[in-house]
Amino acid sequence: MTDLTYSAIAVVPSLDQAEALALACENLYPEPTGVGSFEIEDGSGLFEVAAYFVEKPDQAGLALLSTMHGAKDFVISEVPQIDWVAHVKRELAPVEAGRFFVYGSHDADKVPDDKIALLIEAAMAFGTGHHGTTLGCLRALDRIANEGAAPKKAIDVGCGTAVLAMGAVRVWPDATVLASDIDQVAVDVAETNLAANGMSGSVLCLEAAGFDAPEIGQAGPYDLIFANILKGPLISIAPDMADHAAPGAHAILSGILNEQADSVLSVYNAQGFTLKYREIVGDWTTLTLTYG
Repeated sequence: MTDLTYSAIAVVPSLDQAEALALACENLYPEPTGVGSFEIEDGSGLFEVAAYFVEKPDQAGLALLSTMHGAKDFVISEVPQIDWVAHVKRELAPVEAGRFFVYGSHDADKVPDDKIALLIEAAMAFGTGHHGTTLGCLRALDRIANEGAAPKKAIDVGCGTAVLAMGAVRVWPDATVLASDIDQVAVDVAETNLAANGMSGSVLCLEAAGFDAPEIGQAGPYDLIFANILKGPLISIAPDMADHAAPGAHAILSGILNEQADSVLSVYNAQGFTLKYREIVGDWTTLTLTYG
């Protein structure tokens, strides 16, 4: 077996083109082991289609597909085979964010006694605490807790690993906390993480796009709302967030590139939110807002 795999990546100008090209790639021979389409997080509005192969891909077939779907030519690269979970466990050190200590099981012996420990495995979905957006949200959560915030109801929209929802439960154990994600896999991951932290049943995990689930409406309004997603979805859910926010609620938003922060903030200002804190971690901004 070769110690190389192959990636083929192309850029297209729209989501519809990206989804169509990704679907077409699945019919190539040799077949790709995986295909995905993603918005490029640089504010350009472009989309990337990536296909991965264990055999050298059909360059002519890829070139034909790129032409048919209005994409730039695929860039094909050799990728060394790596045990990524083992690699991540070696590379991801525990993260400290105020009172929180986010760690993998391989670092269980490093947990300080004076921290709120949150176990997130390296193989889990987005939200290990290392990304600037998650780190910024945890710091924001710590900050409002230090100021005396005491939410009775909280929701983590686009929860990923549910690390933010778990942090809220650990700080305010009597609060009602929900976690939603558009991806059922993420919901399953969230429930697995809750179990691993001895918190099964403390967070209601739901598959939902934004606030679009009956249980979310029934449990609101919310004193604390997390939304660590991306600029586009943040803007689209702003009216719903205002509808589900209690007077005086905190909203902690991230997934925002630094250059996008002002445009996101202006949308939320128009919905009745006011900026309380802005924190930059690397390329990413976290906004802490209050409502009403």
